[in-house]
Amino acid sequence: MPHLLLLNGFPASGKSTLARRWVADHALALALDVDRLRGQLGRWQDQPHAAGLAARDLAESMARTHLLAGHDVVVPQFLGRRAFVDRLKQTAREAGAAFHHVVLLDGREDAVRRFHARTGRAEEAAHAEAGRMVADSGGDQELHRMYDGLLEVVRQCGPVTVLEPLDGDVEGTYARLRAALA
Repeated sequence: MPHLLLLNGFPASGKSTLARRWVADHALALALDVDRLRGQLGRWQDQPHAAGLAARDLAESMARTHLLAGHDVVVPQFLGRRAFVDRLKQTAREAGAAFHHVVLLDGREDAVRRFHARTGRAEEAAHAEAGRMVADSGGDQELHRMYDGLLEVVRQCGPVTVLEPLDGDVEGTYARLRAALA
C-alpha cells in the first residue's frame, strides 16, 4: 500500500530535508514540494494567492496519479489552515493509500530563530523570497500568527504525529520519523 506523507511544520523546520531523506530510502517515492511547483508558474509573484491555489491543485493531481501507480508521495509543506490537509487526506483515501500527517514542531522562539537564520543565509532563492514575503506581511508578527495557525491545525486535524526536529541532526530526526510511522 502506498503512503501519502504530509510533512507539515514551520518554515525552516526541516520538512524538505526529511522529504528528500524519505525519497532516498523508498524507490520511486515522490517528494512533492508545492512551493517549487508554485515557482514554476509564470509571473506567480503578480498573483501569489492564486498561484498558491493553482500549485496546490497541481500537487493534489500529481499525488493522486503517483499514489494510484503504487508509489509513496511526500508533501513537505507548511499548512496553517486545515483545508489542504483535508484535501490530501481525501486524495489518499481515494487512491487507496495510507495517510500520515506529521508536524515538525518545536518552541515558538526556536522556530522564529531558525526561520531568520535560514533567510539570512539565503542559500536558495525560495528562502530569500520567503523572507521577503514574511517581511512584507508583518515580519515577526506574521511569523507568530503562522505559528499559532500551525498549533491550531495540530489541534483540529487528528490524528497528527508531532515530532520535535533535532537541530542539525537530519539522521536523528529521520530515525524519529521512521519510528513514529512504524
